[in-house]
Amino acid sequence: MFTGIVTAIGTISSIEKRGDTRVRINAPLDPARIDIGASIACSGVCLTVVDRGGSAGDAWFDVDVSGETISRSVFGMWKEGRQINIEPSLRVGDELGGHIVTGHVDAVGEVVITKQDGDSWRVVIRALPNMAPYIAEKGSITVDGVSLTVNDVRDQPDRTCDFALNIIPHTGEVTTLGSLKEGDQVNLEIDVLARYLKRMQGLAL
Repeated sequence: MFTGIVTAIGTISSIEKRGDTRVRINAPLDPARIDIGASIACSGVCLTVVDRGGSAGDAWFDVDVSGETISRSVFGMWKEGRQINIEPSLRVGDELGGHIVTGHVDAVGEVVITKQDGDSWRVVIRALPNMAPYIAEKGSITVDGVSLTVNDVRDQPDRTCDFALNIIPHTGEVTTLGSLKEGDQVNLEIDVLARYLKRMQGLAL
């Protein structure tokens, strides 16, 4: 489990093709606090740490990324030099600052608008038809592993929907969202509560 509160930005430093894809990520973390076998969210994708090293503030960790995971996440995400939002899994007693996040990407969205709005950035993302019913104004959504509040939703004739987010300066600085531009793809995870409500609605019909 995660909360969507990013603790660091990491960088993919190497890719090794095996049965799965072995990915090494460098991040300003303490390797002593990264357990082998622990879950860690990488831009919204829950992965298992299989090795780690480095020093405090300059750590690295390895994860194995399956073909299924690659197919469901942003195209071209798993390449050297890519910056990744990092969040270790929630520990008992930790503050739940965002919302419950599972680290399972539901779909990939596309950024259609970015513009300055005061000191913040207004970002509009287009979601596929299968995602649209789960996205609601003032509801929660995870974008590249970051917990955000949906400000506005506009349904489109092709059953896609455009939803607007406000990226405050702090969020833009401590995550990769500050560098989003029109045409970029992002990993999306719907609020788990919306998932169950949709299921219950279907059973009631």
